[in-house]
Amino acid sequence: MELAQLLRQRRSVHSFEDRPVSPEQVTQWLEAAVWVPNYHMTQPWRFILTYGEGRRKIASALRQLKEAGSEKNSDIGQRFYDKIMAIPMILTVLMKEDPRLTVREEDYASTCCIIHNLSLLAWEQGIGMVWETYGWLHDDLFREAVGIRPGEKAVGNLHIGYPGKIPAARPRIPASQLITIYDQA
Repeated sequence: MELAQLLRQRRSVHSFEDRPVSPEQVTQWLEAAVWVPNYHMTQPWRFILTYGEGRRKIASALRQLKEAGSEKNSDIGQRFYDKIMAIPMILTVLMKEDPRLTVREEDYASTCCIIHNLSLLAWEQGIGMVWETYGWLHDDLFREAVGIRPGEKAVGNLHIGYPGKIPAARPRIPASQLITIYDQA
């Protein structure tokens, strides 16, 4: 598929079929996806791939978090548990946080580029994903459950799977309306 076409056709997928994605395939995509511009080659990223029974670790931590925070709705924890267990694969994308703001911002941008590259590589193979940045990614209970180290930022959880439903395209503001051009005059 031509890159421009791939960029326009990619969608964030929230609903997945109940069939596994190969961890080897995701690893192969990551091998290509990490070839992004990166300030002084700090390469601050790390990935936690969770699938199959491993999802219970995330689902249990999330159930515990939701149940602790909700006195009104006693089944909210179970609903979140079930939601996580319905996702075929979750890739938690992490970034080592440099104390220098400029380096940290460059590292964040590079790590985000990896996520975008990965989404295109997956989409090209008929596999969808959505990039989620829940508040609970920063909660100590979740961080401990999945093995996020001190000094690492959870850039997001990528939900990965064969699309159960592909959302329709949503319009974008044309770049021609957002660009300011100065010529040499």
